[in-house]
Amino acid sequence: MIRSFVFSSFLFLGLLQADAQTLTMPPEIQKTYDNGTRSRDGKPGQHFWTNHGRYTISLTAMPPGNVISGVEQIVYSNNSPDTLKSLNMKLIQNVRRGAGRSGSGDTSAGIRVDEIMIRGAKLPWDNNEASTTNQMVSLPEPLLPHDSIKLDITWHYNLSHRPGREGVIDSTSFYLAYFYPRVSVYDDYQGWDTQPHTGGLEFYNDFNDYRVNVTVPANFVVWATGALENASEVLQPEFAGRLQQSMTSDSTIHVATRQDMADKKVTIQNTTNTWKWSASYVSDVAIGISDHYDWDAASVVVDNTMQRRTSMQAAFADSAEDFHHSVQFGRYSLAWFSNNWPGIPYPYVKSNAFQGFADMEYPMMMNDSHTDDTVFAELVQDHEQAHTYFPFYMGTNESRYAFMDEGWATTFEYLIGISERGQQAADDFYKKFRVTRWIHGPHEKENPIITPSPEVTFGAGNNAYGKPSLSYLALKDLLGDNLFKKALHYYMDNWNGKHPIPWDYFYSMEKGSGKDLDWFFYNWFYTPGYIDLSLVKVDKTRKGYVLDIKNIGGFAVPFDVIATYDDGSNEIFHQTPIVWERNQKKISVNIKNGKAVKSLKLEGGIFMDANEKDNTWMAN
Repeated sequence: MIRSFVFSSFLFLGLLQADAQTLTMPPEIQKTYDNGTRSRDGKPGQHFWTNHGRYTISLTAMPPGNVISGVEQIVYSNNSPDTLKSLNMKLIQNVRRGAGRSGSGDTSAGIRVDEIMIRGAKLPWDNNEASTTNQMVSLPEPLLPHDSIKLDITWHYNLSHRPGREGVIDSTSFYLAYFYPRVSVYDDYQGWDTQPHTGGLEFYNDFNDYRVNVTVPANFVVWATGALENASEVLQPEFAGRLQQSMTSDSTIHVATRQDMADKKVTIQNTTNTWKWSASYVSDVAIGISDHYDWDAASVVVDNTMQRRTSMQAAFADSAEDFHHSVQFGRYSLAWFSNNWPGIPYPYVKSNAFQGFADMEYPMMMNDSHTDDTVFAELVQDHEQAHTYFPFYMGTNESRYAFMDEGWATTFEYLIGISERGQQAADDFYKKFRVTRWIHGPHEKENPIITPSPEVTFGAGNNAYGKPSLSYLALKDLLGDNLFKKALHYYMDNWNGKHPIPWDYFYSMEKGSGKDLDWFFYNWFYTPGYIDLSLVKVDKTRKGYVLDIKNIGGFAVPFDVIATYDDGSNEIFHQTPIVWERNQKKISVNIKNGKAVKSLKLEGGIFMDANEKDNTWMAN
């Protein structure tokens, strides 16, 4: 999503007092490495596992009515070594029952379970008690390791009318997200994920298989995660043909225009139509519905070796000029991400930009708001598209370690921005939206990035977005593009489709690069640092100058020494973060040159300095 824990006592003291810059971890994390589910070579351990669900969901939406009703079957496989006596059900819609993000406190809101059956036996369920986003369900019989269980659930809920991640967009346009009961993640470091959702934190899901059937009235179109399996059964031949044509077209195809929708000739003219969708090994599904949105589509090659194409689609009100560019924006970003950073082919059959309110990502779907600024619209779409990799490709725990997804999306947003708008414009935008407010704010209450997201007490957005993004870019500068990408791919290849945690990232980057980076990760993730360098002294030598630099803020950042000579010319001496390896408090930098210097200045670029007044030395 785009947006402008207290540690155990031993760990907290370790962060503040440890002489060695060791990557300490809480006991529950330590045990995963001791038990062999994770490994210090950065790979999943020989005993690693993830659980899996097969979801078959049939739901009905009858706009303008806002009741969503559904029936689902879950076949849940326990791949863990543990016997499970209960299942924790996630009911994200119930966030609207408490204060949460909506502030409604509506006890009638949220998912209402009409019936739940496990292995054919009906279980008791009290909707008045199911007031949180977690509900533990006791099993009639324990679920043994490597066994599976079948759940049948009937449920309904009312769509929210408040602009947000899901709900009513207008009277006949809906966006459905977090709309079904699901089994939460059971993992190797915390067991059941019971983190309550209050509307601010994001999500953590297993990789599941989905078959979703969406029944809507005639003349309504459905867009959703996955592949549409029955286009010819729900679309008139002309429009099914246009959709098929778009699958191999670089140019935008208007699958259905505003006039087509107004003429009510797009869909098969049954009383209702059921749109059938399927997706394998994804972490969630989302759905858009409208009877008047434009529908554009094209495709792009995302895997040059296999010449595999991905469909890029958009659904939007015709008046939203920015969305008329969405398909081509998406084609560019899908190809760029696939071939540059992270440089892994987009893994899914399609992506869809749907006009809503949230600027929020879902597997193969983006719920983006309208803006008159098409440059900003492209950046927002780039950011949400980048989330394909983190968390949807990598399975990171957003609700506990937000920096593992938002930090990367922010980094990729910046890197693709360089190619779209040029270095200077991308730098300016990144500094304005990701760095300026943080670096010019107070720093005495900084939380280390490693602090679990629910327990961040100061600057939560900075801890999730800007600070980790700067750490990733600093490491890229330190290692160089080729080695950084090699290490990043080592991490992503090993943890794709699994549930990596921060230490898996640290160990992967070290093993993948062949470098000892403990000092770097300790500096950026374990300390309450910020960016503030001070040029305290300059000495002339026979071959140039020696600069004594104090690191007041503490972070190991790259920087340039800009020498301005008496003849008016400039020379830049770039320093990568490696200069801080031995001592992150102060260093001396040697500048070799043959000209008389008028001034020397420390310049961080996007690594903005909290106090630039002490960054310049002037010759007498």
